[in-house]
Amino acid sequence: MVFKRRRWTMPKDGQLTENDKIIMKWESKGKLVPTRNLIKTPEQIEGIRQSGLVNTAVLDEVARCIHPGMSTLEIDEICYDYCKSHGAEPACLNYEGFPKSVCTSINEVVCHGIPKSTDILREGDIVNVDFTTILNGYYADASRMFIIGKTSPEKEQLVRVAKECLEIGAEAAKPYCFVGDIGNAIQRHADKYHYGVVRDLCGHGVGLKFHEEPEVTHFGRKGTGMLLVPGMVFTIEPMINMGTYKVFVDAEDEYGWEVITEDELPSAQWEHTFLMTEHGVEPLSW
Repeated sequence: MVFKRRRWTMPKDGQLTENDKIIMKWESKGKLVPTRNLIKTPEQIEGIRQSGLVNTAVLDEVARCIHPGMSTLEIDEICYDYCKSHGAEPACLNYEGFPKSVCTSINEVVCHGIPKSTDILREGDIVNVDFTTILNGYYADASRMFIIGKTSPEKEQLVRVAKECLEIGAEAAKPYCFVGDIGNAIQRHADKYHYGVVRDLCGHGVGLKFHEEPEVTHFGRKGTGMLLVPGMVFTIEPMINMGTYKVFVDAEDEYGWEVITEDELPSAQWEHTFLMTEHGVEPLSW
């Protein structure tokens, strides 16, 4: 006889809490549940929170400095310098060969744009700045959209709706709901505008590592994906395309990172790191 290994292990003292009972109930019904090590301790949560404060401040500094005519390499320097001056490290730098400290994704670049001295921000551009901080071994991750000067009504709407998708996804994230509940809420809102929700990339657990379980998809059906339990920390980061949801990796990118919309129409993304609490999600970095 073959026994399926349980994801949710018994507590060491053998005393089941209400949390244990709820998780075991869903696991018995065949649902995907977290492993116990995905539930952060109070000490770990505080460490991630402190990292998140630095991460948020980095993006605040970008917001203060960003302007038409600057290069994305200048954004990278701002992020690196602010992060280091506050005792933290940029997680992206040298991560699996990524050459810079931050991702800067302009217009049709969906994500993972590499800062360059030759990428100059122009009036009307929209750009996503995505930064992840490591502070005392704890990770926090967030991104924001910036409109450079005055842009078209179409791009303004895309940026706004992408932010609404993040907010609606966060509202759908309740204790003991499923990842699919978040994705379903996001997809339904994007569909109202005939926008594409990127499927090849997703949010993720974060905190003790850059990327942890669960994968947080931004489309799909309610009741699917992993059960979300108080104490879990994860990102919600919908990538919303003006046209098709399909994307490709830029063949001219020597590092193999930059992701572009298949139809080369603009894309927008907002990302927060969230803690699941007994009452819903709490942002730790934004």
